[in-house]
Formats: sequence, structure tokens, C-alpha cells
Amino acid sequence: MKTVIHKSDSRGFANHGWLEARHSFSFANYYNPDKLSFGALRVLNDDIIAPGAGFPQHPHDNMEIITIPLSGAIAHKDSMGNSSVIKTGEIQVMSAGKGIFHSEYNYNKDQELNLFQIWIIPNVKNIEPRYDQLNLADILKQNELIQILSPNKDDKGVWIYQDAWFHLGDYNKEASVEYILKNKKNGVYIMIIEGEVSINDTKLVAKDAIGIWDSTAIIINTKPASKFLIIEVPMELN
Repeated sequence: MKTVIHKSDSRGFANHGWLEARHSFSFANYYNPDKLSFGALRVLNDDIIAPGAGFPQHPHDNMEIITIPLSGAIAHKDSMGNSSVIKTGEIQVMSAGKGIFHSEYNYNKDQELNLFQIWIIPNVKNIEPRYDQLNLADILKQNELIQILSPNKDDKGVWIYQDAWFHLGDYNKEASVEYILKNKKNGVYIMIIEGEVSINDTKLVAKDAIGIWDSTAIIINTKPASKFLIIEVPMELN
């Protein structure tokens, strides 16, 4: 088993006034040669966006873009004709494929928006762009690991063009949780959203993260009021 630990305060940081951005990996003006990616996981941004502010229309291509609001709601528009609001408790996925334009704004005029924006490098290129959005209320259960993303269209949650799986854990008690990797060639990147967990005798608190590879299973020991995101991705790209 190999590991890398990314403490919350080691992330890149940029304050644009309307946006406070924390980058787990090199992004925009933040560059760290030791944090270029974790396998196919290219970006994990933890953004706080001021009321009514956001990202004007801009392009993407050949990237799987996943947005998870942690608090607040996002107003989304794109060149495919989609116009929607993504609220806390939902997940949005966009396969940029051969090219797409989109904008993302804080839907609320009186409260900040906090979200994870995650980019996964796809296993196919130049496909037709696609958009999906899912309310997770019907599948999330407390004190269980719940799959929210996979490579399979018929699976629980949303899907993307990559051999990747996302799971959310929300625990209100102490528990020993085993995560078994779907593919032994994959690795997992675990981001603590709230509370405290222990992995490999390492204590991790809110917005700390750990990457693990060369392992088939991981034990996560939770404290009460702990929430975390597990991102399983290929460590080698085709």
C-alpha cells in the first residue's frame, strides 16, 4: 500500500474577491509539481462563491466535470441548451467531449455557495457532450457508503466516461468502514468533508485528504458527525 497525505492547509489558495478557491491539485495560477493529479483525478477544487457571483461562459473539452454543492445552489447554463439549478444534496456531471461552453453562478443573492468541482480525465475523446443531474436524496443513507457515480449507465448514481467510482459516507457514530476497490489497478482519493476519520492510523479532519494505491481494500474509522467523499480512479491513463 502506498499513500500520500494532503492536509487542508497545504492546498493552493486564491482569493479573487467574489471567489475563494482551494486547489488540491495544480490549477490556474497554482502550480505544484508534486500535485499535478492523482491518476485520472485532475482537479478537486473547493470553491466558495459570493452571492450572485460566478463563472461566465467559458469552454471545456475532453474532460469529465463533476460538481457537488456542499451548501447553497448553482445556476447552470450551457451550449447544449441546458438551464438548471443544482442544489445541495444533488450532483451534476458534464462530459465536455468534443467541446462545450457553460456558465456557473451562485443562484442565491443572499448567501455564499460552497462546492466541489472535480475533473476526471476521460478514457475516450471527442465524444458528443452530455449533461446529467441527480438528486441524491433517494439513494443516500446515513451510516452507509453510498455509490453516487460509476462508469455504468445502469448503476446507482450518475455515470462518466472513465473507470471511476464515487462514494459518499455520512456517519453519525463511530464505525469501521471497509471500502473494497472495484479495480485493483485503481487508487482512491478520500476527501473529508466534515468531522474526523482515521485511515492507516492517520487522523484526518475536515478538508484533509489521503490518496491510497497499490491496495485492494481500505479501512476508514469514523468519528460521529463525519462525512467524506471517496474517489476511485485509474492510476495509469491509456
